[in-house]
Amino acid sequence: MKKDSLLQGEFRLDDDLIHLNHAGVGPWPRRCAEAVQRFAETMCTRSYAGAFPEWIETEQRLRERLRALVNAPSVDDIALLKNTSDALSQVAHGLDWKPGDTVVALAEEFVSNLITWEALEQRGVRLVRVTPAEGESPEDALEAACDENTRLVTVSTVQYGTGYRLDCARIGAYCRARSILFCVDAVQSLGALRFDAQACHADFVVAGSHKWLMSPFGIALFWCRAELRDRLRPLAFGWHTVADPMRFGGTLAEIEPSARRYEAGTANWPALVGFEASLSLLDEFGHAEAERRVLTNAAYLADALAERPGVTLVSPREAGRFGGNVCVRVAGQDLAALAGRLEADGVLCAARGPSLRFSPHYYTERARIDAALTSFDRACML
Repeated sequence: MKKDSLLQGEFRLDDDLIHLNHAGVGPWPRRCAEAVQRFAETMCTRSYAGAFPEWIETEQRLRERLRALVNAPSVDDIALLKNTSDALSQVAHGLDWKPGDTVVALAEEFVSNLITWEALEQRGVRLVRVTPAEGESPEDALEAACDENTRLVTVSTVQYGTGYRLDCARIGAYCRARSILFCVDAVQSLGALRFDAQACHADFVVAGSHKWLMSPFGIALFWCRAELRDRLRPLAFGWHTVADPMRFGGTLAEIEPSARRYEAGTANWPALVGFEASLSLLDEFGHAEAERRVLTNAAYLADALAERPGVTLVSPREAGRFGGNVCVRVAGQDLAALAGRLEADGVLCAARGPSLRFSPHYYTERARIDAALTSFDRACML
């Protein structure tokens, strides 16, 4: 297939390594590594001489790719921050809270999407941690926890420890109808599953680059709905906070109107050029086909693991709930120790929350999944 030929040479993992932890850290495609290497070589031999026009063009392409990735109305809505936690903190500490406000989140969220809001308690803001009752959907539980004091609901698109995929469109519609802000951490899905910030009525979307997006560390997407920018105070200030930063003489009275106001200073250029290169591969391959293959690979792995004695599938298998994360419990096994034995045998996975988590990507070959299953059987017997 033409799409398969596009991948030839892009992923050059060692033959003795099976990467099934894209929800943790993704490998770089060849073009990403080459972009970073070209940048480094330029800095070694020419410094910045004559390079800025090309760098600026790459930055503009990256912003446009990210705009399309989340279906943002404009590149002006896109900021490039350091990581997911940095972006969540911008929302949490940039809003004007009042004592008695509450933030609602699932109790099983990743720690960054809990502790960030918990830190607001010194300002009189309470984090409400929600645990769905038996048979209750997360959406029902989140809605039931909201009241007249609820200022914001924050969720991950896919839960890191269970693989549960939330109905963000439903949650977002509920919040919008009640003037509750809606913050979405999409780091566990962007690059694997398609996402539409408009369709899910999001107010803020955050996602780091180094997981399913298979890009360098230290750079992240931050999307802020345009109507909210004047309500969200930047946390860091610098020469990029103002309009026309190259004039080197602005003041806060001339604050940058776009989301770039949240960037403060000089970009992480090595990560930026690598991020753009990785996204170019995803764009060329096609987001719909990437999602189809991620879900196909994950379903194959989930079904095979569920047939093993003592293995309980934690991830839901119904359509719309199943994401790229395959999470299981294994009777009689210390999951962290089991993950360590698998890594020693060349299989990258992760013990997360209550589960052992596997996350194959769209390029993952079926033969490698089968080999990982053999390794899993062997590791469970040790």
